[in-house]
Amino acid sequence: AKRIIAFYGNPLSRRMGILGQYAPDSMLARLAKVCEEWQAADSATTVQPALHLIAVVASADAGKDGKYRLRMDSALIERVYGWARANGAILFLDVQPGLSSVMEELPKLSRFLERPDVHLGIDPEFNMRNFKDTIPPGKQIGQLTATEINYSIDFLAKLVASKQLPPKVLVVHRFRQAMVRDAASIRLNPNVQ
Repeated sequence: AKRIIAFYGNPLSRRMGILGQYAPDSMLARLAKVCEEWQAADSATTVQPALHLIAVVASADAGKDGKYRLRMDSALIERVYGWARANGAILFLDVQPGLSSVMEELPKLSRFLERPDVHLGIDPEFNMRNFKDTIPPGKQIGQLTATEINYSIDFLAKLVASKQLPPKVLVVHRFRQAMVRDAASIRLNPNVQ
């Protein structure tokens, strides 16, 4: 019933989106202005501001475990969560799996996803596990399968049920059809929008 207006990125990098391109106060003021513009354009739909933090960042470097991803520490996630809370925004934690998987990464984020105002985003573009050869992120557009998306939906739905939360929002960043294989097999769940 709301239109979510999200600013995306990571405050540790200017190249990864608006969350890192401006100081927090300036970025949040810009978000408020954009939300006001959307609310004025369509007063019948309530605007919900959001911050969309890349919490698991795909990397060109394999790292110690060879997974080509870097997990943000809890202090950074808490800091961005604080910005969201102080400004009436919800928070999305975004996962760019590299050669890891959503099955491996989501449990590590569960203590944040248990909060009613924290949701999930997944970037198929940087999910490289579904190729026969090892391809580092950024060399080719990655993809997710319905199995991986269904796992994410089930994971969120279980949190909603066990913690008695409002429905979670799942954003899958799909800008090419081939980025989600067997999409017709995705199972919807009323606890995940």
